[in-house]
Amino acid sequence: MLQARREFLQACLVGLAAAAQSAPASGADYPARPVTIVVPFPAGGPGDTVARTLTEQLRESLNQPVIIENVSGAAGSIGTGKVARSNPDGYTLVLGYWGTHVVNAAIYSLQYDVMNDFEPIALLTSQPLIIVGKKNMPADDLKSLIAWLKANPAKASQGTAGLGSIGHVAGLLFQAATDTRFQFVPYRGTAPALQDLVAGQIDLGITTPVTAMPQVRAGHIKAYAIAGERRLSVAPEVPTVSEAGLPGLHVSFWQALWAPKGTPSDVIARLNRAVRDALAHPATRQKLIDHGFDIPSPDEQTPAALRAFQQAEIDRWLPIVKAANVKGD
Repeated sequence: MLQARREFLQACLVGLAAAAQSAPASGADYPARPVTIVVPFPAGGPGDTVARTLTEQLRESLNQPVIIENVSGAAGSIGTGKVARSNPDGYTLVLGYWGTHVVNAAIYSLQYDVMNDFEPIALLTSQPLIIVGKKNMPADDLKSLIAWLKANPAKASQGTAGLGSIGHVAGLLFQAATDTRFQFVPYRGTAPALQDLVAGQIDLGITTPVTAMPQVRAGHIKAYAIAGERRLSVAPEVPTVSEAGLPGLHVSFWQALWAPKGTPSDVIARLNRAVRDALAHPATRQKLIDHGFDIPSPDEQTPAALRAFQQAEIDRWLPIVKAANVKGD
């Protein structure tokens, strides 16, 4: 009888321990182990740069290792879907952007909802895109590039980070605004597309300054215009699209951090504090600024602000993507 009671008590203790391990984390004891941030693109791209720039300060704030995991494919939907299906305990997050958390909803048959299957943590950075070309393109400025494209319809090619990526949609807007035609070549991310542009395998790119400007500085590619309202401090010599003769083509690449739906609110608050601390750190801010990123104001860094911003982006871009009938594989 005594032996049976001991076995029963041991079984109860084992069950309680298992339940404690599987219970959602709370702000009081979170984090108790390393945190993984999934970047749904290859290493070397703009999202990867932002994640790795923030990592050091996030480690200090959370007092735990922060691991970057690159999971690329399908314009970021593979890595994003992995996080949507992960445990909502605050230990697996996703660094998403305009594509993964806005337009992929109109392009791919997703197994998750871009808005409702995630808990917003914070908006991280934004950056206007830059129009670039291979170094031996005949045109040296945007007006002459447009003239060359009109004179050579469907002969040029633009590399993108996949169907429906921000570079692809920006290319569609560029074609509509200039009455030009060229081919789109999809890649698994921004970095490999830029590699082929440097090698001269493709002709054009509409990409982020953080990846393009080092190659521009090295003379490997040409810069035509910034798709924003003002020149960048990291590229003051590159005119805006308005200055270059194509007003209104404003496309911004932004990054933000999300957790799976159901992550406890106190864990979200803890992560938000860590992100805000990182974005406020002088050295981290300077690194991001040096890469050409804009940092949102403190009021724009709250979870509620990210949710409202994401909804506004969905309302703006989904009609454009649907009208273009862009569909993924």
